[in-house]
Amino acid sequence: MFWRVSKDRAAENPAIVDGPSPDRVRLPWAVRILIVLTIIAAGVAIWVVNILLTERLVETTRQRAELRQALYGGAILSELQRNSVVPLLLARDSTLISALKADDFSTSSQRLISYVDEIGAASIRLLDMDGRTVAATDREQLGSLYAESPFFTEAVATTDTVFTIFPDETGAYGASFSRVVRDGAEQLGVLQVQVNLAQFESRWRGTTAAVAVTDAAGTVILTTEPRWRGQPLSEALAATSVPSALERALATTGAFGPDVNRGYFSGNALIQLETRVPFRGWRLVSFTSYESVRESVNGVLALIITGFALLLTLGFYLLNRRSTLRSMLFQRESLQLRRLNNRLSSEIAERKRVQEELKETEQSLAQSSKLAALGEMSAAVSHELNQPLAAMKTYLAGARLLLQRRRADEALSSFQRIDDLIDRMGAITRQLKSYARKGGEAFEPIDVRAALSSALTLMEPQLRQEKIQLSQIVPEEPVMAMCDRLRLEQVIINLVRNALDAMKGSDERELDILLTSGEEVVLAVRDSGHGLHEPEKLFEPFYTTKKPGEGVGLGLAISSGIVGDLGGRLTARNALRGGAVFEVRLPAIDMALDAAE
Repeated sequence: MFWRVSKDRAAENPAIVDGPSPDRVRLPWAVRILIVLTIIAAGVAIWVVNILLTERLVETTRQRAELRQALYGGAILSELQRNSVVPLLLARDSTLISALKADDFSTSSQRLISYVDEIGAASIRLLDMDGRTVAATDREQLGSLYAESPFFTEAVATTDTVFTIFPDETGAYGASFSRVVRDGAEQLGVLQVQVNLAQFESRWRGTTAAVAVTDAAGTVILTTEPRWRGQPLSEALAATSVPSALERALATTGAFGPDVNRGYFSGNALIQLETRVPFRGWRLVSFTSYESVRESVNGVLALIITGFALLLTLGFYLLNRRSTLRSMLFQRESLQLRRLNNRLSSEIAERKRVQEELKETEQSLAQSSKLAALGEMSAAVSHELNQPLAAMKTYLAGARLLLQRRRADEALSSFQRIDDLIDRMGAITRQLKSYARKGGEAFEPIDVRAALSSALTLMEPQLRQEKIQLSQIVPEEPVMAMCDRLRLEQVIINLVRNALDAMKGSDERELDILLTSGEEVVLAVRDSGHGLHEPEKLFEPFYTTKKPGEGVGLGLAISSGIVGDLGGRLTARNALRGGAVFEVRLPAIDMALDAAE
């Protein structure tokens, strides 16, 4: 039709044969060549990207699978090794040994619960020689008999830690480390620490890979496929459905590369990796799917095709709008340059003004810092002296009453305590003056038990008046630490006073103090109050939850600074059964080792 119209018009008017036909619209040759080259470039780009990106994603998938395999194996081994040393340590616990010898387990379960929170084990049980559970982190297990269980019989028959693995009522496998508790050559009981293996299955289920752990016999003990558990891995795989020949042929048409080692599981191409867990012949097997590779490649190819299509569309648009856009671009750039020039001029003037104000602000901040330091020191002195003054008032009232009853000897004792408190107030003011130096000339080896006893003696009237139920767990042997006894007593008194304030209005007022010694000396103070709302702000100066007039919020800040000067740390947290727990951790010293050196 196109050529017919042209020939008819040429017959009617031969003069138009040499000129361009008005009915025919042709693109310039340069544009035609550019379009053809663009289409060829798009085909080449799709082909190259398909090959390179597929190979790269396949290798990335393999590397991620190998890394995940190594992380899984390391996590299992770390969990087992961490729990394997626990029975050896707890079997030497003097408290548990004493409980087994005295047949008194009133505090044993609570002690095991305190350990399990720090260790992260599933549970801990203590059994006597009859196989009866006498203490456990799960109190529902108390009284259960395990005399015929392998973990008990094997532990009694050897002096080493025994590892056992067993299926539970849900079909999952559990593991435990057990060891006999001895006092010399006498067997007192068996301590069992259960390992939480189920946590690994929960973590693995969040990934796209199927994971299985087999023991030395090849039996699956951990897996993301519950139906495999308890079977040899080869039998479990044989019972799993596989794709048909047609499905495999269709899957391989989206080639992942000639060197890819393919396996099949549930109709998807997989990579199977196997590694050895260096623990009793265990092996870790994983099946990672390649399904995401083709989806990622197809997504990128679709973006490339879309990009070239948009490029062609944009090219045609630019051909028609080239001159107009060029003029608009020049105008826009000229306008932007003018705006930038004006903005730079304004910013230069603003920066000069800010620099002048900054100099004045720095001078004001220097003066404010001096005033703030002076105010904080005054408030600190007032806060620290309020405690001895309150105690002196109590002792004076008691002495007056004793003198009225003609009990002069006892009144003299109260006056002596008042004299000691006056000395203490003088020592406190000296300590506050020396805070800026933070010197260690007053450090000496002290028994923390003595410092605790002195502090509680000072707080005895308040404890009796508030009707506090005090519980102390203190070792019989000395608990030695290198510190300043006076400053340590100040910390203990602050913690006890805060506990009393926190329990105001509570029906049950229980104050528990626990002192333990190991690599660190740990003094824990727990109250039965309302707990902590913002533990991270407790040690900031002037932060308080008390009503106006009851406190200025410096007690814990000063206590934290003192403990830090002593080389330790002060922490706070909420207790599991309500209330707050403050812990003072100080470096312990071994007096026998120091004497030998």
